[in-house]
Amino acid sequence: MKALIIDDEPLARSELRRLLKRHPEVEIAGEAANADEARKAIRELKPALLFLDVQMPEENGFELLATLGPGVPAVIFTTAYDEHALRAFEFGALDYLMKPIESERLAEALERAEKSLAGQPAVTEESVPESEAEPLDTPLTAGEKVFVRDGDRCWFVPVESIRGIEADGNHARLWLDGSEPFVHRTLAQLEQRLPSEIFFRASRSQIVNLRCVESVEPWFSGSLRAKLKGGKIVELSRRQSRLFRQRLGL
Repeated sequence: MKALIIDDEPLARSELRRLLKRHPEVEIAGEAANADEARKAIRELKPALLFLDVQMPEENGFELLATLGPGVPAVIFTTAYDEHALRAFEFGALDYLMKPIESERLAEALERAEKSLAGQPAVTEESVPESEAEPLDTPLTAGEKVFVRDGDRCWFVPVESIRGIEADGNHARLWLDGSEPFVHRTLAQLEQRLPSEIFFRASRSQIVNLRCVESVEPWFSGSLRAKLKGGKIVELSRRQSRLFRQRLGL
């Protein structure tokens, strides 16, 4: 993976270089200390991966990404500030590493980058149609992890550990083991990203993980009621109950 380090702090760039020496799968193509240098380096070096600081003089990391247009490389944010994490993932970042960067977290981020970039052809500005210039959320697999936030706590959870999702206005809440974090995505947006082999739309307001269904019972007017691990009860609409039966061969 050809990578570019973008950070206005020389010591931070040097430390990241040191950590990356343990990862021969990464080729450090160059460094940039600000947005102008980064744009030039991206054009000339065509890196597949950016290690991008958030706080930089004149233009921050988000402002830089907004100017790149189509063909943006994969991004791993590196920063000392956790308050930007949610926005980073809204930009489609692969990971968000807090300084000082821990070697274990870096290894996890690189593993995600390898999986994301594996088998993908090189993307250039010329190869992306104008109609596809806007960033799109990529589909998730059951084994991947997603970023969630609950108050001041930020963490990653495996997709397959999400028991269900419930609409909350124009956003949604995830049903996890012991918490229900709020995410800035609509239920429809999340449904598009989740692996369809394990997630099922139970109703207009709920999605369930089929692997977390413990029991199912008949309910009113031909509908069904499902109990999930952890005790959540979900009522399936009549139409979705028919699809649910077909899906599970009931």
